[in-house]
This record gives sequence, C-alpha cells and structure tokens, in this order.
Amino acid sequence: MDISSIAAAASVNAAAKVQTEASVRVLKMALDMQGDSVLQLLEALPVPAQQAPVVGSAAGGVVDTWA
Repeated sequence: MDISSIAAAASVNAAAKVQTEASVRVLKMALDMQGDSVLQLLEALPVPAQQAPVVGSAAGGVVDTWA
C-alpha cells in the first residue's frame, strides 16, 4: 500500500465522519422542531372543565334506601 492510497483512505474516512456528524445534527434539529410543534398543538387543545357529577343525574346516582 502506498502513501497516496493511505492518504486517500484517511480523507474519505474524515469526509464520512463529517457527513455523519452533520446528519446527526440535522436529525436532532428536526426532532426538536417536531417536539416544539407537538407542544404547540397540545397547548392549543381546549381544556375540558372538570365538573363534579350531579347526584341523581347518572345511573347509580339515586339509592333507594326503602327497598
């Protein structure tokens, strides 16, 4: 193996490493943006009002104590 092929292999390896790091960084940015979008969607949902059920308004709400 001559020196030029070793240098070429090292150069290809370094370029692949840089490309991989850039791809990972872009993926992280995309995931962060997606997470932000999900939070915005969740915040836009209306919050249902928590109401206590009225006694007698649903099945089992009235108990017949004379039976």
